[in-house]
Order: sequence, then structure tokens, then C-alpha cells
Amino acid sequence: MRLYALLLVFAASLSAAQQPQPANHSPEFRSMEAKIAYLKQNAAKPRPDPKPTELTEPEVNAYFNEGGVKLPKGVSKVHLTSQSGVIDGHAHVDFEAIMQGKGSSNALVSLFSGTHDVHMVAQASGSGGMGSLRVQSASIDGLELPQMALQFFAQRFITPRYPNVGVNTTFKLPLRIDSAVVEAGRVALAQK
Repeated sequence: MRLYALLLVFAASLSAAQQPQPANHSPEFRSMEAKIAYLKQNAAKPRPDPKPTELTEPEVNAYFNEGGVKLPKGVSKVHLTSQSGVIDGHAHVDFEAIMQGKGSSNALVSLFSGTHDVHMVAQASGSGGMGSLRVQSASIDGLELPQMALQFFAQRFITPRYPNVGVNTTFKLPLRIDSAVVEAGRVALAQK
């Protein structure tokens, strides 16, 4: 359910800490690794090459699911797709692991218990070195969440751990990325 982990492909995958990786990764995972290495090298140049680097859905999904991004405890089976300006994310989420025993008598908290399939749709873009995510909808096991419930969960369980993450998030893009254009099946990142 972590908004950044499910939907923020271009930021989360680029800022993830490098971990030792098994040699048996898919070609898509290795391609994503090479693109991230290129973005890091390009960012270190006095004048980065502004030609966009494209991250494809298969590369991003392989990277998320084969250990390239350290997912929050309780989040697994991430699958992202994209259309113009929109990222569509699915994940298997164990809310007990995310909430780490923080119960409440509030009825809204009961919506976020157990293990469920979560689906989120967000507008995503980046320009002028800043990224923007605006969650349009979220559902648990196919049941649409009211915006009020989504905002409550984010404020109570996500924002305290990640102060810059919420239902509507604006953030500095890493690695001197100036723009992030979300298109059908890919995200194009241009450095400046």
C-alpha cells in the first residue's frame, strides 16, 4: 500500500540502495540495472546527456519483483502498467505487517487489516526536476476505497514513517532527472 513503492517507479527504483543480487535475474531486470547505472553515470557528468532513458513496464516489474527495490515489509507481487500520464499499480499487501501492531478503535482502521490485493491508479509526471503523484483511486480486493479512508491510512501509517509521501505527493527527482514522462508501457526520464 505504500504509495511510493507501488506507483513511484521512476523515483523509487532510482534511489533504491544497491543490494547484492543473485546471478539468475531475468534479462529485463539486468536491462533495468544497466539503465540505472547509466543514469547514475550520466548524472555525475558536468553536462548530462539530455537524451531520454526509457524504462519499460517489463523492466520495472522485473526490478521490483526480483529484489532491485527493497519493498516495505508486507508488500509483494507488484505489477505496474502505464498509460499517458497515469500509473496503474497492483500489489499483494499484508496490512498487519505494514501497521506493525498499531491498532485502533477507529472503524476506518478495520478496513486495513489482513492480507489483500491492492489496486491504485495515480496521475504521475515530472518536470523542472520535480515529480508529482496524485492518487486518483484505490481499491482493496476490488472494493473502491473512499478518498477519506485512503487519506486516513496515509496520514496514520505512511506519512509518519515517510514524511514526504501521501495521497498527493510532490518530490525532487533524483540523479539530476529534469523530466519524467509517463506514456503507454514506459516512462521516459531526461536528465539535465
